[in-house]
Amino acid sequence: MATGALLFACALLAGVAVAQRVVTVQSGPLVRTEGSHVTILCNVTGYKEGMEQDFEWSMYLPSVADREIRIVSTAQPNYAYAVYAQRVNNKEITVERLSSDSAMLHITKVQANDQGLFECYTPNTDGQYLGSYSARTNLTVIADSLTVVAPAQTLSKVEGDTLQLTCEVSRTTLQHTHLSVGWYLRSPEDAASPPQELVTLSRDFVLRSGGPYRQRMAAGDLRLDKTSATSYRLTIHKLQPVDQGLLYCQATEWIQDTDGSWFAMTRKQSEKTQLRIQPTDRDFSIQVSTDRRSFTAGEPLELRCTIEAQNVPERFFSVSWVFSSSPVAVVGPSAVPVLGPDYLAREAAGHMTVRKESTNVHLLKLQHLRPEDAGKYICRVTEREKTPTGDFIDRSKRSRNVQITVQPLKSNITVSLSSNSTEVIEGDVIHFSCSVYTTTGPLSVVWQWTDKQAAGPGLEVATIDQEGTVWHSASYRERSSYGEIRVEKVRADTFSLSLYNALPGDEGQYSCTATEWLQAGTEPELSWEKIGERSATKTVTVKTVESSFMVSASSRTPSVNFGDSFDLLCLVKPRHNPRVPTSVTWRFMPAGSEAGDEGDGEFKDLVTFTREGTLQWGEQLLGLGTRTTVDRSHSNTNFRLSVTRAGRREAGKYQCSAVLWRKNYDNSWSKVANRTSNLLGISVLQPESKLRMLKTNQSQAYLEDSRVRINCSISSQTSQESQHAVFWYVRRPTGSEADELLLRIERSGAFEYGAYADEERLRRRVQAERLSPRLYGLTLNRAENSDSGTYYCLVEEWLSDPDGAWYRLSRESSGFTQVLVRQPEIRLQVEELESNVTVEESASIRLGCSIPSQSSRESRFSVSWYVERSDDEDNEPGDEERECVFSIGHDAVFGNGNCSPREEPGPNSRLQFERTTSDQYSLTIQGARPTDAGQYYCHVEEWLLNPRKAWYRLATNNSGLTIVNVIQQVSTLQSVVCSNDSLFYFVFFYPFPIFGILLITVLLVRFKSRGHSKSQEGKNGAPLLWIKEPHLSYSPTCLDPPALSLHPGSVD
Repeated sequence: MATGALLFACALLAGVAVAQRVVTVQSGPLVRTEGSHVTILCNVTGYKEGMEQDFEWSMYLPSVADREIRIVSTAQPNYAYAVYAQRVNNKEITVERLSSDSAMLHITKVQANDQGLFECYTPNTDGQYLGSYSARTNLTVIADSLTVVAPAQTLSKVEGDTLQLTCEVSRTTLQHTHLSVGWYLRSPEDAASPPQELVTLSRDFVLRSGGPYRQRMAAGDLRLDKTSATSYRLTIHKLQPVDQGLLYCQATEWIQDTDGSWFAMTRKQSEKTQLRIQPTDRDFSIQVSTDRRSFTAGEPLELRCTIEAQNVPERFFSVSWVFSSSPVAVVGPSAVPVLGPDYLAREAAGHMTVRKESTNVHLLKLQHLRPEDAGKYICRVTEREKTPTGDFIDRSKRSRNVQITVQPLKSNITVSLSSNSTEVIEGDVIHFSCSVYTTTGPLSVVWQWTDKQAAGPGLEVATIDQEGTVWHSASYRERSSYGEIRVEKVRADTFSLSLYNALPGDEGQYSCTATEWLQAGTEPELSWEKIGERSATKTVTVKTVESSFMVSASSRTPSVNFGDSFDLLCLVKPRHNPRVPTSVTWRFMPAGSEAGDEGDGEFKDLVTFTREGTLQWGEQLLGLGTRTTVDRSHSNTNFRLSVTRAGRREAGKYQCSAVLWRKNYDNSWSKVANRTSNLLGISVLQPESKLRMLKTNQSQAYLEDSRVRINCSISSQTSQESQHAVFWYVRRPTGSEADELLLRIERSGAFEYGAYADEERLRRRVQAERLSPRLYGLTLNRAENSDSGTYYCLVEEWLSDPDGAWYRLSRESSGFTQVLVRQPEIRLQVEELESNVTVEESASIRLGCSIPSQSSRESRFSVSWYVERSDDEDNEPGDEERECVFSIGHDAVFGNGNCSPREEPGPNSRLQFERTTSDQYSLTIQGARPTDAGQYYCHVEEWLLNPRKAWYRLATNNSGLTIVNVIQQVSTLQSVVCSNDSLFYFVFFYPFPIFGILLITVLLVRFKSRGHSKSQEGKNGAPLLWIKEPHLSYSPTCLDPPALSLHPGSVD
């Protein structure tokens, strides 16, 4: 039971799987251009087999998505709606059945209103519905924006020319599309035949060409270049007749569908270009030329085959040389010669040349003609032409016969022997050149030597056989093995013999014997025939070097200054010979050394030019080895020793010694001779001093406490590197024995005070400075009177010698500067106006002292008043006694002036002192007494503070006399009242306020206390009130108003 149910379920599932219908169409959206051919594929699967399926196509507009518009059907002829019926009837829209279950919808020219949703429907043929019966895809129609522009033209070209055509391709499609651009050729004779593809740039930017043009594109003769965003240029080099026809450019716009396949939306062609090609002349001619046709055996033969044709470099020619119907050589288009079997050996021996001289000229050259080379020579030329199909055709032509005759050889040689010199110096080279003239065959040469008298047999030196092989004789084989003897065959008719490092034994006669040969027979049986022999001799003398070997030394500057340069020249004769070289040594003995002083007087080696040309420095070094240079001339005859910035160490005697060496052929050396030059004495002196100081004498006057500046100027110096030490001296005006050193400045800048600076306490006030490299200054701050004197500077010039040591070259002093430091000019003036003053007794005496002029603003004054009294009227003038009345010092201390007054200042003093301004002083004597009469004057002393902060008296002066007379007082009522202040106030002042107060009191009492009695009555019935007496002062005459003043005896 369970098994039956399971079988039923499996059968049911199998039936469902078989009847599942599926309809598929191309996945969208499909983007196509307006006017293009659109195809949409529709497939159906899952139906009962054996039944042909029908297909019905409909579409839905985007604006009305639910309204079906029928288009075409495979089953119903009138299936289309009216909007598509006409296009279906005109076969513009068709259905192509691909198979029983597959069909293709074709829209030949799609329109913009065709855009929408296309549906493929398959009617049911199974009797039951199971699966899907329709499928949809979206079609998008865009505007066709592709443009292909190339001008229509007619061009005429010649075969082999170059053609260039340009095509402009552009589009404005918003979708991502690709372009493919190609050039095509259509034959004008057969318009129905398909066009030939020249070259195409595919949508993947891959360049390909048509079959016949593939090889030309690989060779670079066919190109397609994209020169800009829209320009495509076709280039055809080496035009051929097959390129003639109609050329046009075709562009295709591609878009990639959603299934990954590419679809050509639109394809357009440009205007056509008519190309006509004029073929070139393919014919050619041949010409063989030679200088002459009759030769002698041994001479060279040259034959040239010239091809006359158009565009020879572009064509392929093969040239064959034939001699008497036998192949000589063939030169193909690649210019590689292929020789005939009879000429391989001659070409290998260098007796034959076959080559292509130019594009149209071929050369055949036979060296050393033989009698059997006489005969007829022809040149055959074959052109190989390539057809458009890639095949080759050959065309051949031959030249006319060229008859060549070869005469047997007869020897007419002559020999000439020359040498580089008939007399050479030992170690030089003996060179012989043997030239053979009028030769026809190979030569052999024998070199021999005999002495000058030719007394003995000749000694063979070397032999060169006719094949160019050199053989040295036993006597010279060892020297030749070391390269001392060299034999060469310079050219076919020129031979040379060279003897290097000539020895005295090489002197004698040398002969060159030349033999001419002719090679007979053929390989491998070749033989040589002697056809002539000639010889020539030359005599050479070898001069020994010892006879002319000499050495001399010279110098143009035997005496130089420090820092100068000098050159020493060693001349060696004769000129340098590399085979007999010279070693030269410069030697030196320092100045001041004497022979026998522990070896100091011996010459020591400075530097040696070895025979190999290298330098070898000795133990003695000049200028620490950095200021000495040596060189030699190219001829190695002049050896120069140069010393720059000479110093003491370079002074002395110099000597040049030379050793002559001979190099043996086994590379060993032998000393030949030794020579020593004359002595050269070099003195190195200090340079002449050019130190000059400014010698101008001058006088300077300064006030105390001012700044004194003195300059020391150097007008010239010996060198820009000079350094100076400066000494400042002062000469006291008192005439001391020696000038005092104020301070010194070393060349290093350090300075040191002298004893005079310590003695006069100048360390804090003196200042030295370097204003410029040639100007030094001395400054005295807060000058004092004791600084007066004569100042000058002494300058020492120091230079550094080349060894770095400093030495004093000279010293020179400057001009003298007379310095006068004085006190300020005395301008003290005291008013000298005389006056008379008469006062009464007990009055005040006012004495003034005015200073209208003073020497300095910083001045301070000491003021004293003196009085001169005369006891007897009969005394003579000048007999008066002078008495100090009052004094105040410059420090504003009373009694600290130049005198001591009798009356001490204090509260009870009658003297009153006042200083109203800085130049106005006054003294008042109160309570004049008869004894105060006399002649008064003020004595003024002017004081200043010197730079050492000490006060000194600069000047004194007296004022004019003030004559004071005191009148004694007479006792009267008026005088008594006026002389007593209390009485004066009591009489003239007190009664008025007292009477007023009494009157007011009486009135008050009468109104307020009529009943009261008077408790007390004063005089005249008025009450007595006591008022404190004020301190008033009246003038002596009682006429002036009272004035308030300080208590008598106070002093301001």
